[in-house]
Amino acid sequence: MGEPHRIGIVGTGWISGAYLETLRDHPAVTIGAVADLDAARAASVAAGIPGCRALPADDLLRDDSIATILNLTVPAAHAEVGLAAIRNGRRVYGEKPLTSDMTTARTLIDQAGERGVAIGCAPDTVLGTGVQTARAAVDSGIIGRPLSAVAVMATPGHERWHHHPDFYYLPGGGPLLDMGPYYLTALVHLLGPVTAVTGAASRQRTWRVVGTGPRAGERIPVSVDTHVTGVLHHANGALSTVTTSFDAVRTTAAPIEVHGETGTIEVPDPNRFDGDVRLFALGATDWQTLEPSAGYAGAGRGIGLLDMLTSPAPRASGALALHVLDAMTSLLRSAAEGRRIDLTTTAERPDPVPLSSPTTWRRAPAR
Repeated sequence: MGEPHRIGIVGTGWISGAYLETLRDHPAVTIGAVADLDAARAASVAAGIPGCRALPADDLLRDDSIATILNLTVPAAHAEVGLAAIRNGRRVYGEKPLTSDMTTARTLIDQAGERGVAIGCAPDTVLGTGVQTARAAVDSGIIGRPLSAVAVMATPGHERWHHHPDFYYLPGGGPLLDMGPYYLTALVHLLGPVTAVTGAASRQRTWRVVGTGPRAGERIPVSVDTHVTGVLHHANGALSTVTTSFDAVRTTAAPIEVHGETGTIEVPDPNRFDGDVRLFALGATDWQTLEPSAGYAGAGRGIGLLDMLTSPAPRASGALALHVLDAMTSLLRSAAEGRRIDLTTTAERPDPVPLSSPTTWRRAPAR
């Protein structure tokens, strides 16, 4: 099996803990170093990982012992860290979105291709049993030809729980770029690539109030649209209606529903790895819960990185993330310009994930 694949993590904020739960003890990888703007926080994280060093980010990115960079910085820094890693010949796997705009995202993908290094990107939640079981059901023909889908993400906003929510309301943030990757990536898995979009958006509050932590009660400015809705035109002819909002107190809408000629599939929250997949067949009297039939069972954040290191065709690929970013930024552009926008990218549907037990994927060796 050889030596474990050595990973360096840039960014040790709260999401890093979820990744470490998956990666810290996996036999295929070793966390060799971590870096953060907060040196004390990086040191604290490194202290909990045997053999791990806390380094300045520039030193980590140049460290020849590190083979892959896990980029967990804020979206505004995704491109800078990713490009630096690629220039140093490192593979990169990053948090979503790929970058905050298409220009830097294309540069990232192009430079990775020129230097022959792999690039992957979250979300990997769509590789769990929730979305993958739903995809298997759609692909089986159980609802007939899929015709449309509806996706809804509606919350009051992340300032309720996040101690430093400012970046959610700055360029590169907002409900679509923050949460849309889960929903749009799931829709590509379910229905295939998108060819065009039509969008609308609004921003009816110019400030928000931090709800928790030492800054509770502080006002923060809002400089992005906080309610974005639109239609995705899929290459197979299906239409997906998408709503992402930080302007809703609560919703009873299903996260995603896929409607076919003979039935409807209800898809669980694509921000989770699992959840019930339900079928309502034409002529039935009630919903039927489907048993998990596909996906990485018991998975957590970081399974996409492991998939990139162990699978011949990575499913959480940079190409897919670029396509999803194209759809999101085109939705925002469509809303601003009041017209349909044709996408300039496409992506193959990733290979489906066979039902894989934790025992199986936790032992997979890196390539």
